[in-house]
This record gives sequence, structure tokens and C-alpha cells, in this order.
Amino acid sequence: MRIDIVTGFPGLLESPLGESMIARARTSGAVDIVVHDLRDYTRDRHRTIDDTPYGGGAGMILKPEPVFECVERLQAERTYDEIILTTPAGKVFNQELANGLSLKDNLLILCGHYKGVDERIRQALVTLEISIGDYVLTGGELAAAVITDAVVRLLPGVVGDGESLLTDSFQDGLLDCPYYTRPPEYRGMKVPEVLLSGDHRKIEAWRMAEAEKRTRERRPDLLAR
Repeated sequence: MRIDIVTGFPGLLESPLGESMIARARTSGAVDIVVHDLRDYTRDRHRTIDDTPYGGGAGMILKPEPVFECVERLQAERTYDEIILTTPAGKVFNQELANGLSLKDNLLILCGHYKGVDERIRQALVTLEISIGDYVLTGGELAAAVITDAVVRLLPGVVGDGESLLTDSFQDGLLDCPYYTRPPEYRGMKVPEVLLSGDHRKIEAWRMAEAEKRTRERRPDLLAR
């Protein structure tokens, strides 16, 4: 898979895309992630990527020219399965959407910033708009990192134990169950006996019951779906 990320603030992505699982996935060749500086596609000496909105009002708007030039140059090199805009107005990101994106070959993520983007970017370039939640960030760079992380970890070979992906929270519509590791007792707190029993059928039943209980207590909306 290849993921291209277009942003006016590439420094915001250096650490999230250069550590832990994503770094290993890039090194192994499971994914190729390329960050493009939107300012490289400007034509004025100030490398301007934003301007005031027509009609007045507070805030700045991401200009269309550098975005179109960058995206069209990338499109000349390959065909993208999705051109994603990170925006509060987008479809709320979830595990189902991450699963679907992980099956694609080429993704392009446009990082929204400032008050918004020129609407012509949406009309002519974007195929999918994604929000990572009902709150406001300084820009879409962190949202792009979240989307990238959620997608990349699903690629074959990225997670050492592929079976663990199947039991992650949200994969079956539930939060994950509680987990314990050594020692069996710590500061008077004991690991549930069923997990020490060796009876895998009972353990699986306990985990399912605990997952349903946790979901009912913390995210009843998931059960309602």
C-alpha cells in the first residue's frame, strides 16, 4: 500500500509516522508513506497557502491553487482509490471504515487546516471526507496520523500476531474484555480464577461476557447498533 499525505505543516507528522508500528511497517515495505509539503506547490515568494474568505468573516481558508497542483501532479503518477479530506464535516471514522481502507492500494489524504478549505477542492478532488470525532483540532494532520495508524496496522504482516487484530475493540461491535498478565496476584488484587484454569472454552465465554458487560456500561450506543 501507498499513502500520500498533503499538508502545509509536515513537521506535525514526523513523529507519529516515524515511531513504533508505522515505522516498522515502512521499513519492512508493507506500506510506503510519503508526506508532501503544500508550500512546495505555491508560486509566490511567501509560499502562501491560505487567504481570507470571500464574503468576510473570521479565519483563513486553504487556497485551491497549491492543492490542485499537488494532487494533479500525484494523480499523473498513479490512480488513487480514495482522495480523503480530513474535516469535521466528514463521515465519522470507525473500525469498519479502517477495515475497508486497508484493502486499498493507493490512498491520498488532504489535511484540512485553518477555518476550512476552498469548496472547489471538495467539488473537484475529494472522494471521501473523514472526521475522527466531534471536536476541533488545530489542523487535520493529527487526524491523518490517526487514520494512517488505524489502517496500516491492519495490513498483512504489520502486527506480529494477526489473530489479535480479530479480537480488538470494535471489530465485532464490542469493546474488548479485560486482560491480565503475570503475576497472578499483585497488591492483593488477583487474576480471575477462570483465566488460570486452562479451560479455553470457559475462558472464551468469560471474555465474551466481560466484553458485553463493559460495552453495556461504557458504550451502550454500540449495543444499540
